[in-house]
Amino acid sequence: MTARGIVRVILALFYGAAGMIHIALPHPFLSIMPGWVPWPELTVLWTGVAELLGAAALLQPFSPTLRRDGGIGLALYAVCVFPANVHHFALDMARPDGGLGLAYHVPRMFAQPLLVWIALWCSGAIE
Repeated sequence: MTARGIVRVILALFYGAAGMIHIALPHPFLSIMPGWVPWPELTVLWTGVAELLGAAALLQPFSPTLRRDGGIGLALYAVCVFPANVHHFALDMARPDGGLGLAYHVPRMFAQPLLVWIALWCSGAIE
């Protein structure tokens, strides 16, 4: 298996696990949802479904086009959830104890664009 294939499997496992958690345990995600997002419960449910579908698209061996489309979908997903990550950062920093702290949130902010690139690269959407 190539490096791209290994990264694709790892990313699919990551998003598959995240999707299951979004569906099975939505409360942590609801607690960081910006107030302007409509229908927060449905939004968390559908983000979980999107993660699972993207993971399945990355793992399926039959269609490079579907794999590429899954990578594009996961890249767009990472862009769309970025406001929730920023909101979570702001909520934590406003807490007296600092919440999870800068050691958690700063790398997470830098990881988001990296996840976008990884999804596009490992799916074959970009070289």
